[in-house]
Amino acid sequence: MAAVTSNRWLRQVLTTSLEERTKEIQDLVFSSNPVLAVLRKNDMFKTYSGADIRVPLTIDKLDAQWFTGYDKLGNQPKELINSAVFTPKNVAVGFSLTGTEILANEGRAKVIDLIDTYMENAEESMQNEMEAAIHGDGTGAGGREMIGFGGALPIVPNVGVYGGIDRSQVPMWRTSYYKATTDFADIGNTYDVTTAPRMIRRIIANRSKGNRKADLIICDVNAYDVVQTSLTAIQRITSSDMAKLGFDALELSTPAGPVSLLCANGVGTVMPENTIYGIDSKALEMRYHANRNMVPLFEGDGARPINQDAIVQYLVWNGEMVLKNPRYTWRFDTTPAAA
Repeated sequence: MAAVTSNRWLRQVLTTSLEERTKEIQDLVFSSNPVLAVLRKNDMFKTYSGADIRVPLTIDKLDAQWFTGYDKLGNQPKELINSAVFTPKNVAVGFSLTGTEILANEGRAKVIDLIDTYMENAEESMQNEMEAAIHGDGTGAGGREMIGFGGALPIVPNVGVYGGIDRSQVPMWRTSYYKATTDFADIGNTYDVTTAPRMIRRIIANRSKGNRKADLIICDVNAYDVVQTSLTAIQRITSSDMAKLGFDALELSTPAGPVSLLCANGVGTVMPENTIYGIDSKALEMRYHANRNMVPLFEGDGARPINQDAIVQYLVWNGEMVLKNPRYTWRFDTTPAAA
């Protein structure tokens, strides 16, 4: 009796399994990280087309003027609209089967187990890579990596180019940066259980307007532990919105309203030490290409090297994370003062 599987059938199963799990993979990768989960909830995953990602921006504002009678009305020409331009990035996780593996796994049950193992490994690798990129500055892999918070929220806000716009020339294109040891003279110069909540509330009060603020606060474990310790048991309220997304977060009351405060912890975390990111989630987008959103790279049977007994396929994503309005987004250095 002939084997249940064949080389060609198994090649098709690799690609078909990946295609059928595309939605599952998207859910796994984009819901495993609180930033990406919030963006999905807010419908901030958006497609793009063309060679680059262009985001229209307001880079200046018109001047208002009080007047009476024959006062001359001013009309100073200004460049109000420009576009930030981002180069989309590609990330892929490759997996392959050798001819030896194919022969050793002939039989439907064995094939299913083998495919599941490869799919789960590819999903986990993609999840970890996206997590690292979110906190990176875009210089990884020789500049091929997605630009994360390291580039979108720099330590020196008025230096560098982001989205093709020079921050030194366009003040409205800068995020804010605070340092615990120097920027809160009336509160203190050390980030501790007494000063931490007050410092965070001060920053949010200064970097908010109306209902716009940094509504998502991401802390490293050191900064998070100080805030949690500073709150009494009755004050440690868990954010219901974040709980619905599967994350445990503190809800901190601020002059601009409640904000969710999460800890970027876990094995292999790449969150910088003694750092807090204050993110206006309404200003952050994930732009992706509809044809490369956690899908197989090769159609049909996948690829087969001409000089190797193997079958190759890739899980691929293409896009970029875009901070389109930096006004309410900030970075806070909580490093303790030198002894």
